Amino acid sequence: MASNTAAWITSPKAHPFEVKPAPTWTPGENEVLLENHALAINPIDETVQTRAWFPLNYPTILGQDVAGVVSAIGPNVTRFKIGDRVVGHGLVFATTRPQHAAFQAYTVVQTNMASEIPNNVTFEQAAVIPLGCSTAACGLFQEEFLNLQLPTEPKRKDTGKTLLIWGGASSVGSNAIQLAVAAGYEVVTTASPKNFEYVKKLGASQVFDYKSPTVGEDLLAVFKGKTSAGALDCIGFAATPVCIDVVHKSAGVQFVATVKPVSVTPPEGLGIKHIFGTTLKDNKVGKGVYEDFLPKALKTGTFVPAPEPLVVGKGLEKVQEAVDLMGKGVSAKKLVVVL
Repeated sequence: MASNTAAWITSPKAHPFEVKPAPTWTPGENEVLLENHALAINPIDETVQTRAWFPLNYPTILGQDVAGVVSAIGPNVTRFKIGDRVVGHGLVFATTRPQHAAFQAYTVVQTNMASEIPNNVTFEQAAVIPLGCSTAACGLFQEEFLNLQLPTEPKRKDTGKTLLIWGGASSVGSNAIQLAVAAGYEVVTTASPKNFEYVKKLGASQVFDYKSPTVGEDLLAVFKGKTSAGALDCIGFAATPVCIDVVHKSAGVQFVATVKPVSVTPPEGLGIKHIFGTTLKDNKVGKGVYEDFLPKALKTGTFVPAPEPLVVGKGLEKVQEAVDLMGKGVSAKKLVVVL
């Protein structure tokens, strides 16, 4: 095995990352070591670097989305073998251990947070999946959130229930639409008009302009006569009160799962909870999505890696450039660095 190298953040708010040697990690029980071929950038990488709001032990390594080849397997691993192409969610923000971070040549991932990559999917495409998929799955399927039934391939028969996903073209939204449809739910979503066709292609039945002054009324009209499965708010801020209003005034599940901390008081009888996108590692949802659903769905093409990758460049030296670009905002694309 070649020696490991990482893009280190040496102290809180340090910029740029420093590319230098890192330990060669050993996978533990139910873990595999990936030799990374592609990694993706998420908003949390940029905000943690620039604002240092998340408690970490410095120096450390950031990043969660990796795709590569298994180079070592830990005890009790039977699902993967050395040489397998795998996409995984690095759990550095759950464990705070640098071996679980993405911005390096080798990353340790848990087997219940990893999926085989079929030959019809490239490493760059696969790398866009993990955190967006995990966050969506946490909000949709965990018992303390929307508690929807898990997705299957082929898709489950229709439940007759309709889910509101606010921000369908976001990374979380792009994954959530596909997961919810595979679980048997109708999806109504919001996006900017330029992304209407994109979210419909992912499986949304109807889409509304989130900037429209009548978006709340329009959504309420759609949900009239339907049974609501609740709402997944993939944006937060001004979107949250609208999601609450639509869910509260609709028949069905009275719950909003949101990607941002909750700053509003919901009406009596309505639940709202902030998603942290790694908690599925500890329950049936991790296995249900990464082991039971994704490998088959990626192979058949019923689940597509989304948003599409936008490759910033090659090598760990390009990670800082990609994180800086993330800070400027990206729409319906996910920034990727290849190694």
